[in-house]
Amino acid sequence: MLNPVSIDYRKDLNPSQLEVVMAGDGPLLVIAGAGSGKTRTLTYRVARLVDAGVPPQRILLLTFTNKAAREMLFRVERLLGGDVRRITGGTFHHVGNLVLRRHAELVRRRPDFTILDRDDARGLLAEILDKKGDRRFPKAEVILDIHSAAANTDQKLEELVEERLPLFADVAEEVVRSIKKYGARKEDLNLVDFDDLLTLWRDVLRRKEVLESLRATWSHLLVDEYQDTNILQSEIVESIAGEGGNLAVVGDDAQSIYSFRGANFGNIINFPKRFPGAKIFRLETNYRSTPEILALANSSIRRNERQFPKTLGAVRGGGPKPERVACEDVRSQALFVADRVEEMVGEGMALRDIAVLYRAHWHSMELQMELTRRRIPFQVRSGLRFFEQAHVRDVAAHLRIVANPQDELAWKRAARLHPGVGEKAAQRIWEALAATKDPLAASGSESIAKSVPKAGRAAWFGLAKLLKSMATPEMRSSPAEMIRAVLESGYQDYLQAAFTNYPARIEDLRRLADYAERFVGVQEFLAELALAGNAAPADAMEEAAARDELVLTTVHQAKGLEWRAVFVIWLAEGKLPDGRALDEPEGLEEERRLFYVACTRAKDRLMLLHPVVADERRMMSVFQRPSRFLLELDRDTYEEKVGSPESNQW
Repeated sequence: MLNPVSIDYRKDLNPSQLEVVMAGDGPLLVIAGAGSGKTRTLTYRVARLVDAGVPPQRILLLTFTNKAAREMLFRVERLLGGDVRRITGGTFHHVGNLVLRRHAELVRRRPDFTILDRDDARGLLAEILDKKGDRRFPKAEVILDIHSAAANTDQKLEELVEERLPLFADVAEEVVRSIKKYGARKEDLNLVDFDDLLTLWRDVLRRKEVLESLRATWSHLLVDEYQDTNILQSEIVESIAGEGGNLAVVGDDAQSIYSFRGANFGNIINFPKRFPGAKIFRLETNYRSTPEILALANSSIRRNERQFPKTLGAVRGGGPKPERVACEDVRSQALFVADRVEEMVGEGMALRDIAVLYRAHWHSMELQMELTRRRIPFQVRSGLRFFEQAHVRDVAAHLRIVANPQDELAWKRAARLHPGVGEKAAQRIWEALAATKDPLAASGSESIAKSVPKAGRAAWFGLAKLLKSMATPEMRSSPAEMIRAVLESGYQDYLQAAFTNYPARIEDLRRLADYAERFVGVQEFLAELALAGNAAPADAMEEAAARDELVLTTVHQAKGLEWRAVFVIWLAEGKLPDGRALDEPEGLEEERRLFYVACTRAKDRLMLLHPVVADERRMMSVFQRPSRFLLELDRDTYEEKVGSPESNQW
């Protein structure tokens, strides 16, 4: 039972927010700029609907995390002074589960179906594949990602296999058959996976009686972060709402950066076309950043052609202009960040209030090394620390064997990369090697090969040949060439079979090889690697957020977050914007939105860094242009700085 509480909407909201909250029925599109109080506006609109007499059970609130939905409903409850549990709130998948329990028989399931987690789904598919020992067939994890992408983008399986798994073109039909068998197996066992919660929900909505039932259940639909929805999600909510229904979608087209996950920019940008009578509102008052930071962000995003034009205005007072910093090379970039961080901490700023953002995970490699050397505490939110990643450790294991042929752990790790070799087989191989005087010299012998499962023997002989070639004096003096030799020996094929993000992993290893150019011996390089890899691993995200540590993260991971000071590194052509993204039809504008998101994470200080030299290989340097996003900024929106440790100019 709700207790009547008087909400002073005019006092609690700014004029733009108030206009959204008090808007009448029908389709609404709210373009909520960065830091503009989107959550507050959405919360007050839900409260106002209930306050105006809409029964709570007639409201559906869709968010991208259940936590976000709980927080919004908790705020609504505090505003209204009563229980609002009858409001249906949660993620698309959460609500899809509720719907499917009622209509399971329509999609060949029973109401007590089980939802597979990722590991269970992978295990079920692996049983169907029965190809675990075949290096010429993609692993279950990769095929599962293809299946998921097809579901969330509404693309044909055949097209996606051809596009994303070119190495396996000869087995493409078998991959598609395997996915279809996986679907049939789920039906037989009364199972659904995470993607089925959307695809099957969409399927039941195509039954007239179900659609009418859901329309009668929910008279008002509100969707948060609409720019991040995929085709399935928009089709679901827009079907339930109907042409003139009460569908309020909130989002920011300028922060649409997740196309690689299936998010469809067209959902938000074309909303007025699909709902011609929709009212459009803009929230442009920013409560996060200084006017100087917003001036720079505005000057960048206005270059995009496909957008709802808006200009963010600041509530806060002025601060220093953002800095555009040209660094001599990648190492100078790392030194600049470390020096500035130490300086800010000395002035009283907490480490947790400072973040370093980048486009790709490997961009943080040099900085991680420098922070480790200086013992500056940091946490990596874009994944594992660079040197702790599996593919980096795999390649390092090959170098460790050459440096120390008695390294049991390195031998076992390298062995397990081959078909048919698990923990037990790796142990048998090591025992055979350990019984010889020189494991490296003996590795290619028939006696050692007998301990290798038949499926992996051909690959084992290839490994033995590779390691012997890497052990020559010339190769041992060039860890960079050793890394490239491992990558080109077949490890690239392994990555493509094992991971859908194999291009990023290959790029990591190429950059690791470039980094290794500065070392003249494998021992020296491995010692440096061990130093970086032995730092304490990051704990759970919530625990990490409470620690006083510098934050390192990709821009994609940083969306929705904020820090007092933000460094954006590697602002060079081909890095941000990413070279591969520019090949996509709308890639340039999404990359510019990514830059915009990076800049608008900063509250007080923003530093944009560009290394003039990308890497230094023996006898040559690779120069690169600053990012076009730096060159197109209005000149009066930033100050130019030079990062040069030799001249001590910062």
